[in-house]
Amino acid sequence: MSNHPKACLEAVTSNSYQGKSFTDIFPSMRGFESLVCTPFDAKTLSGRVDVAFLALPHKVSMDFAPQLIEQGIKVIDLSADFRFDNIKAYEAVYQPHTAPTLLKESVYGLCEINREQIKNARIIGNPGCYPTSILVPLIPLLKEKLISSQSLISDSKSGVSGAGRSLSLTTHFCEVNESFGPYKVGNHRHTPEINEVLTGAAGTPVSLTFVPHLVPVTRGMVSTIYAQVRENVDEKQIRDTLKKWYENEPFIRLLPPGKFPNMSHIKGTNCCDINFHLEPESGRLIVVSAIDNLLKGAAGQAVQNMNIMFSIDEKAGLDWVQTPL
Repeated sequence: MSNHPKACLEAVTSNSYQGKSFTDIFPSMRGFESLVCTPFDAKTLSGRVDVAFLALPHKVSMDFAPQLIEQGIKVIDLSADFRFDNIKAYEAVYQPHTAPTLLKESVYGLCEINREQIKNARIIGNPGCYPTSILVPLIPLLKEKLISSQSLISDSKSGVSGAGRSLSLTTHFCEVNESFGPYKVGNHRHTPEINEVLTGAAGTPVSLTFVPHLVPVTRGMVSTIYAQVRENVDEKQIRDTLKKWYENEPFIRLLPPGKFPNMSHIKGTNCCDINFHLEPESGRLIVVSAIDNLLKGAAGQAVQNMNIMFSIDEKAGLDWVQTPL
């Protein structure tokens, strides 16, 4: 937001950090922001802000969003509370929903796919990072009936920042450094979110096998996805379809044949890099995507959603690269 030509940060609210300068929490922002964290009060924000980003834990945002909507403030929620169409699917993973009317109204904020709905939305469920890396490459292929909706597998790797700021044993340096392995196999909470969106794209039930892994890097995410192409589908059809969907999208980069996405190539950007390989003998399609889990997987996509909602240039505040050292 500090780099945005058409918007500015008006307030930062926090219960745990109230009274503290934002730059005491994030020292890298010295000279860019000077706000002090205040307790949340939707009424004091009324008339001051157009949109609020909720960077709250899952199961907490649903208590705050209605208060903001009541004050005429649009909401972009980075938790899972407003990502689902099916309330039962949400409640099976999280808890009973306390704002079901807003859940019914919310738009899933996958920018390149739901742009038209986002334009008129009052509340956006900003997609999860893993889902973004999987859904962006798969939706066009399912919509165009190029791949089977069965036997989809995603082997995904994330940097440690995907776990958030809360302390836990599994994200301690000495646990993560020089280590690599899967976690939450068969029960990751992003799986129902992914399956719901893929089912909508395919028009038939989809149950993707999703295996996340933690890798000893700070940020970045790579998903390697396996699918079976339908009869007589060739490599040209796959590439032409992805080009048709994404060649005019500023943040989707379809790489040239033979070059594959890499974590280090998307860090500090709001981009999603995609490429694929088709095994002609088996008909197995291997699709690889990479995103920065903190940007296209979270805050970057949230700002992109804001730009769409307010008819601002979609690239505003996001058309830069933070080159990693």
